[in-house]
Amino acid sequence: MDVFTAIGQRWSVRSYKAADVEEEKLKRLLEAARLSPSSSNRQEWKFIIVKNGEMRKRLADAAFGQSFIAEAPVVIVACGTESTSIMACGQPAHTVDVSIACAYMILQAYELGLGTCWIGAFREDEVKKILKIPERVRVVAMTPLGYPDEPPSKKSRKRLEQIVCFEKYE
Repeated sequence: MDVFTAIGQRWSVRSYKAADVEEEKLKRLLEAARLSPSSSNRQEWKFIIVKNGEMRKRLADAAFGQSFIAEAPVVIVACGTESTSIMACGQPAHTVDVSIACAYMILQAYELGLGTCWIGAFREDEVKKILKIPERVRVVAMTPLGYPDEPPSKKSRKRLEQIVCFEKYE
């Protein structure tokens, strides 16, 4: 499968089979995150792999009760380990860097037949407490990971002409 196919076909999975994720597949998608670009190539991130059922349920509760998160056999919590670094453009480096790494991971997961769902709706303080994450570290995103137990959903996207302009903002 090529990257463009993965981009076009992956969807946010909200129902997972009970089947475990093979370690070699998990390592492969974590390697995709490791290889992703980061500000000044610092890789200031940490990915917490949560397989424990009770911990996954607590994370789902911290994500405003999105119960499907706990159904997946794995939840990946993506953290920025240096939250004070600001890129020259004014953006927080940890948010940009961890988001890029997560995008690489979810595309690799799709190629491996696994489903994900980018979770940005969660109470960061609760997630930090559950996983004993230090105060200075920021939780950028979470994703459940597992084999989809639902058919692909249709994605609605704007036309290219609606999101692209040339030479100036229009």
